[in-house]
Amino acid sequence: MTAGSPPEATPQTAGLERWQQRLAGLEPAPAALRRLEPSLLWGVAIPLLEQFEQHLAGGRRAPLLALNAPVGAGKTSLGAVLAALAPLAGIRLAVASIDDLYLPWPERQRAMAGNPFGVWRVPPGSHDLPLLLEALQRWRDGAPLRLPRFDKILRGGHGDRCGWREQGADALLLEGWLLGCRALGRQRLEQQLGLLEGVGGPGLALPLDQEERAWLPLWDRNLEDYQPLWEAFDGLWLLRPASWRLPLRWRLQAEARQRRAGGGWLAANEVRCLVRASLCSLPPELYQKPLEFWENAPLPLLGLAQLDGRRRCRLSWTQPSESSASSATG
Repeated sequence: MTAGSPPEATPQTAGLERWQQRLAGLEPAPAALRRLEPSLLWGVAIPLLEQFEQHLAGGRRAPLLALNAPVGAGKTSLGAVLAALAPLAGIRLAVASIDDLYLPWPERQRAMAGNPFGVWRVPPGSHDLPLLLEALQRWRDGAPLRLPRFDKILRGGHGDRCGWREQGADALLLEGWLLGCRALGRQRLEQQLGLLEGVGGPGLALPLDQEERAWLPLWDRNLEDYQPLWEAFDGLWLLRPASWRLPLRWRLQAEARQRRAGGGWLAANEVRCLVRASLCSLPPELYQKPLEFWENAPLPLLGLAQLDGRRRCRLSWTQPSESSASSATG
């Protein structure tokens, strides 16, 4: 095993000790686990799996947890580890991305026409929410989980659907950059922007140009359609960059690695547009930051981890429960 052990600063709860024993007998370790930063394993992956176990042990409905993390934070890698380790706890875990629910190409063209970022996916309004909600309801009624597959290479890098996947699952993790974000309404949006951008205000980490700012009310209205999805979640996890300028660096690094391996397809300027679309269609100060405070969260906040520039978990907090405790890694 190359996963290491929990950092000394992490309390050794019964749940973590149980996972140490499970991992000790896992030979050979899955490739996804060998590549995962150990601080993410013990600060995020294991607590998440513990929470799935608790939900299932409680006899509640099939648990659906959300993972909110920015572009480039490693959501796909983390999801692969969770899917690989869940069977050790007897859990059939499905991991899906909100990206798989992008609208088919013709509908997305109409929905995203004229946007200031010049992108054909990412901003609120580019996802097929009725399809996802119906799939979740069928799954919770006992049917296999059936979701579309999305290939980002198609349509010259704009992406399109490329079939379907179907699997039986006891639990589901859905990941995406906007999960849980709540619409503000036009009046409150303008008020919050005024406070941030007014004289003496802290401003936005990524300032908007005039056209991007003019589109904010549309993105906010589109976000209202996502609220039924948030209500289907049983809890929310947040991965937060130490700086909101890090996601662009991470995504450019990932694209460079893909290109060296023969799999890259986006030019640097296209990557910049996609990342900017994710961070500036819903500015973090207005939509992401409120999720970090329990009283503002639209659903239970189960955990939060802060990532440094190398995507290491520098701080991890998990909701205390009967079988797990808050933890901090430094």
